[in-house]
Amino acid sequence: MIENTENEDVTFAGLGLAEPLLRALDDAGYTTPTPIQREAIPVALKGRDLIGLAQTGTGKTASFTLPIVNMMLGGPRRTRVLILTPTRELCLQVEESFRKYSKYAPVDVIPVFGGVGYEPQERALRNGVDAVVATPGRLLDHLEKRNVDFTYLETLVLDEADRMLDMGFAPQINRIVDQIPRYRQTLLFSATMPPEVEALARKYLRKPVVIQVGRRSQAAATVTHAVYPVPRHLKNNLLVKLLTDTLHESVLVFTRTKSGADRVVRDLENAGIDAGAMHADKSQIQRMKALEDFRAGKLKVLVATDIAQRGLDISGITHVINYDVPQQPEDYVHRIGRTGRAAATGDAYTFMSPDEIAMVRVIERTIGQEIPRVSVAGFDFGTSAAVTA
Repeated sequence: MIENTENEDVTFAGLGLAEPLLRALDDAGYTTPTPIQREAIPVALKGRDLIGLAQTGTGKTASFTLPIVNMMLGGPRRTRVLILTPTRELCLQVEESFRKYSKYAPVDVIPVFGGVGYEPQERALRNGVDAVVATPGRLLDHLEKRNVDFTYLETLVLDEADRMLDMGFAPQINRIVDQIPRYRQTLLFSATMPPEVEALARKYLRKPVVIQVGRRSQAAATVTHAVYPVPRHLKNNLLVKLLTDTLHESVLVFTRTKSGADRVVRDLENAGIDAGAMHADKSQIQRMKALEDFRAGKLKVLVATDIAQRGLDISGITHVINYDVPQQPEDYVHRIGRTGRAAATGDAYTFMSPDEIAMVRVIERTIGQEIPRVSVAGFDFGTSAAVTA
């Protein structure tokens, strides 16, 4: 069953949400649900299993947190909800979403992920919470030590399911699901639906309603794309020129490697541009601080590997720059999905060296559009010297 209606007159009140949630949404300034929210929330409120397919930046998190908070109103205080996410950052964002929408209907939620202290999580889980938001690895550790009781679990959410499988979490997911009640509601959200995700859905969901918003692997319509042909050794010079010549309020730069991210940050700082790095070699505290500084505007540029391409809800990003062309076309869609979110506009620039031409063409075929080339004097293929600003 595929649902994708275009009724834009629906309000959150019309979706069947209770008054405490409507007050919290009003406080947050949200009045009109996004397409995935319009379709998913009523289905979830009915207790149906659900597969939600939508590109990044479409409001998938609220599509499950809102109906979950609504269903927990007045219920018993015990662990009734489990949300599995691929990354620590997304785990914290889901927790933040719960706290925002449960402002007038408190839900006790705990994020569980690695890289931080184990004992505080153990104490909280043993004391009992309403909802657990977790990455698979750390949660499995707690399950094996019997720190958490899922006897009364009612709802399981598999968030960014394709990303979790890409990261190799399938064995952990299977072991976790084997230890929770069989009769439950299961909500699966994903940006793409490769065969591995389809197999996961067939295994764990019962007669799910399938909701697809937008074409698979479709880039956000609010994002303007551009490809900059540039020799690899001049990419940094071009990046500095673009960042200094024009006004860029909030820029997310993607590199292929962790060392590349660190190198770009050093070069930007040497050019007088405030920048921070975010990748797997950074500690959790360092990553959280970089995100906080970026959100607060203390850093205008955040340089990241693909750890940041999915799930990070950072409002106001004006530009995404692919310093290195992503090797998978789906990754291009996820990267640029960090800008142009929630109907806002944004720009996506891709630096293309001669050895990356073929990858750009694959991306164009995948998203169904040709990306305009932008030539900058002094940076074209074959040019050996950079043009100063």
